[in-house]
Amino acid sequence: MHTLPQQKRYLMFVAPAAKAKNMTLDQTNNPSPRGKTKDPKPSAGKKRGRKRSEPPKISEADAKLVAEHGEARVELALQYALAQGKDPEHGAPQPAAPSDGEWRAASVTTIRRYLDETLVQRHPEPALDALHELGCLKVWLPEVEKMVGFGDGEWRHKDVWKHTKQVVKQSVPRLEVRWGALLHDIGKPKTRKIEPKGRVTFYGHSEVGAAMFRRRTGKRLGFEGALYDRIHFLILHHLRASQYEASWTDAAVRRFYKQMGDGLKDLLDLSRADITTKRPEKRRRGVKQISLLSKRIKAIREGDEKVRPLPKGLGTELIKQLGLKPSKELGMLMKRLEKECEEGVIEGGQEIAFYVALLSKNREQYGIA
Repeated sequence: MHTLPQQKRYLMFVAPAAKAKNMTLDQTNNPSPRGKTKDPKPSAGKKRGRKRSEPPKISEADAKLVAEHGEARVELALQYALAQGKDPEHGAPQPAAPSDGEWRAASVTTIRRYLDETLVQRHPEPALDALHELGCLKVWLPEVEKMVGFGDGEWRHKDVWKHTKQVVKQSVPRLEVRWGALLHDIGKPKTRKIEPKGRVTFYGHSEVGAAMFRRRTGKRLGFEGALYDRIHFLILHHLRASQYEASWTDAAVRRFYKQMGDGLKDLLDLSRADITTKRPEKRRRGVKQISLLSKRIKAIREGDEKVRPLPKGLGTELIKQLGLKPSKELGMLMKRLEKECEEGVIEGGQEIAFYVALLSKNREQYGIA
């Protein structure tokens, strides 16, 4: 067991604490804009009369350890995990693991401060392994602890823990995306089914995972406001982008990006990171799929935002007032008018009467009998 003077060596790996004690965790740690997502469930910060879900009380023996050392042993373990995230080759030995009771006695402020900083580091995989080995996940993130070794050669599916660590590593180092990456598959242990022919399924794991976050994880770790909403959103919708196919209509793509709202960028970033297959061709296909969806959304958005040069209903009025018939020729006439508007030959954005009068006056020029 390390003595207290030895613990100081780890402080060189740790960033300063939150600036003010009276600030909420999300005020000090959430760098993202406080955008809202469409979530039928109220956020944790808005619920009333519900207590935060915290680890159970500690034993008398653990209480004595806490009375003697405070949070020193827990902070030492958290500092080591953070150091692993910054540089796995830092050379400092792994400290002794605090007892479960010591972990339970630690404040949510301390736990979240270190976890938030650790998750956005360059090497999150060894950091997460350290958090597991030192007992942090068991007490504060039991939903993640249950993924350790889940599927490791036992059934015909990938090791969920290894997959999760890789997704965290591959995701952009934005706090909300990294938390979404860590928690996106927490519903898998509860939803695994083995079909008669041996096929493994996890139907509904995104919905189950989102419910677990609402009921337990989010409250236990003190998430609130925009960060709470975004993590819940990412867990719930993390499969949506991967379901895209080129056969989707423009209306379907439009519906998708409007439903995703301001969480779309984070969702697409998580979806790219969620591709961890070892087969190069399958990986390229998955990444290309997300890229094509992103490009298509951009093109449709730009088209929707573009001001139409001709007023809606002009074709119908030309049929009524000029005696034209619904035909290929009418379509070609409309395209010609649009082109002339774009090139500045005629003025765009006018009322229907303007274009009816223009064509009436220039029938021969436009080939109108």
